[in-house]
Amino acid sequence: MHYGIKTNPHHTTWDAMLAAWERADQSENIDSAWVFDHFYPIFGDTNGPCLEGWTSLSALAQATSRLQVGTMVNGMPYRHPAVTANMAATLDIISDGRFQLGLGAGWNELESEAYGITLGDNLTERFDRFDECVEIIVGMLENEETTFEGEYFTVKNARNEPKGPQRPHPPIVIGGKGERRTLKTVARFADHWNVAPIEADEWRHKMEVLARHCENVGRDRDEIMTSMMVRFNPDDLGGLSDHLRHLGQIGLDAAIVNLPSPHDPAHVDMVTSAIEAAT
Repeated sequence: MHYGIKTNPHHTTWDAMLAAWERADQSENIDSAWVFDHFYPIFGDTNGPCLEGWTSLSALAQATSRLQVGTMVNGMPYRHPAVTANMAATLDIISDGRFQLGLGAGWNELESEAYGITLGDNLTERFDRFDECVEIIVGMLENEETTFEGEYFTVKNARNEPKGPQRPHPPIVIGGKGERRTLKTVARFADHWNVAPIEADEWRHKMEVLARHCENVGRDRDEIMTSMMVRFNPDDLGGLSDHLRHLGQIGLDAAIVNLPSPHDPAHVDMVTSAIEAAT
């Protein structure tokens, strides 16, 4: 079982988030650390402060030396897929091969409308766009040149050099639980599947659906790492330990604990203690 933390970069300060990551980098029990990819806070006052995810992650990668780092997950509508591929290769180099590339179809209508970003007229279009984006990104991370002509995105002889140290590409992390589209894309492309908190019965059902999608594309389900987000209440450390133990018992590969904002290194110490009690 692996464990990570997530520091949503909203309602916090850079110094506080940096201190939490530096503390996590010193903890042998924490394997990974994550941010989100939004422009407005997603909890609390949406007019509050919110640091940009990719920029923050690049700096945090430089400030750490051991943690796997990533964004859980990047909203594909926010950047052209070719640009995302180039950013991913660069961040893989900056982190010395510790980067995981989180990808999601996007959902936040408030910030998208404010910034003039197209999510898609409906969910079908949104996921059609997402599938095209993932295919382009994987191609540009693996190949010397990539040509792709889709309904929404086109690249022609697109180069992406230099590549990062992780070959054939950094692990692709796809977030979401939609059975018809998201899990099918996970089966095709993902090295790591992440889901928001769900109950054990639903988790087992989703795993069965994912296994069927993997079988349809000729892939072994066991190749895909699985993780779930975990809510953290600093006043209930015993509850966190029990929940982490439960997630391991139902077969999850990793749990990622969402730290409250503003961030505090003491919360990292508490998560470390909860992990020790759970294992």
